[in-house]
Amino acid sequence: YGGMGLDFSYNIAVAEELGYIRCGGIPMAIGVQAGMTTPALTRFGSDELKKQFLVPTIAGDLVACLGISEAGAGSDVANIKTTAVRKGDEYVINGGKMWTTSGCQADWMCLLANTSEGPPHRNKSLICLPMNLPGIHVAKKIDKLGMRSSDTAQIFFEDVRVPSKNLIGEEGKGFTYQMLQFQEERLWGVATVLTPLETIIQETIDYTRQRKVFDQSVLHNQAVHFRLAELATEVELLRSLLYRTVALYVEGNDVTKFASMAKLKAGRLAREVTDSCLQFWGGMGFTSEVLVSRFYRDLRLMSIGGGTDEIMLSIICKYMETLPSK
Repeated sequence: YGGMGLDFSYNIAVAEELGYIRCGGIPMAIGVQAGMTTPALTRFGSDELKKQFLVPTIAGDLVACLGISEAGAGSDVANIKTTAVRKGDEYVINGGKMWTTSGCQADWMCLLANTSEGPPHRNKSLICLPMNLPGIHVAKKIDKLGMRSSDTAQIFFEDVRVPSKNLIGEEGKGFTYQMLQFQEERLWGVATVLTPLETIIQETIDYTRQRKVFDQSVLHNQAVHFRLAELATEVELLRSLLYRTVALYVEGNDVTKFASMAKLKAGRLAREVTDSCLQFWGGMGFTSEVLVSRFYRDLRLMSIGGGTDEIMLSIICKYMETLPSK
C-alpha cells in the first residue's frame, strides 16, 4: 500500500529524529498521520478501504485525523456518545468530536462511534469517514496553550451518511482496535519528547554558563549543575524504558503496562525538565524568544493527550494486581 514494510522500531527512530524540530506541533501532526489514524485500518481494514484511504494517506495526498475524544469523554473512551446507526447500506452518524488534531484540514477521519446499544466496550466501531460529506460541521479551531502550529478542531455530525463498507474490521470491535492503537500512539509520544528534553537541558547549560549573577556564572552554583545532571539522568532512564518496551512490542508481546509507565514518566518528566530549566533562564525564560518557553507550553500536553497521567496510573495498577503472589 505504499509503505516500506518496516517494523515499529523504525517509527520510534523517526519520532526521535522529529524531536529536532523546534516545536511540538509538527511532530504531533506527523504522528497523527503516520501512527494514530492508520494502524487499525492497516491491521483490520478491507483491501478496498486500504486502497481508498490508506494508500493516499501514506503518499501524503490525504490528511487524516482521529475522531475519538468528545467534550464529555476524553480519556474515558468508553463514555463517547456519538452514534452511527445502520440504515440499509449506510451508517447515519450524529454527535460530535472534540480536540481533534488536524481536524480543520483533514480529508478523512478514523471515527469511533457507538453502533449498537450493547455494553460500552463492545458496542463501538471504527469507520473511515470522508470529511467532505453533508452534515459535517467543523465548528471552530480551538485556541490552545501550546502546540499552536497544529490545528485542533471541534466537529459536529448531523445525520451524516457514510457507506457501511467504510467500517474498519468487525462491528463492535472498535474499542478493542482503538486500545491496540493507543499503545503505538503512546510510545510515539514518548519518543518525540526525548530529543526536545535533551535540547532544553543543553541550551540551559549553555545559557547558565554565560549568564552572570553576583560576578559568577549561574552554572557555577552546585545546585544548578547538580539539578541539570539529575534531569539528564532521568531522560536517559526514560529512553531505556522506551527501547525495552519497543523491543518487546516488536517481538509480539503485550506491552500495555510498560507503555503506560513510559507515557506516565514522559509526561511528568516533560513538566519537570521544562519547569526547572525555565527557572534557570530567569526573566528570559518567561519570554517567547527562547525555546524553553515554547516547550514549556507544547510539552505540557504529554500528561494529557493520548490518556492522562491518572489513566496511565490506573492501567499500571490493574496490571500489577494481576501479578502472581510470591
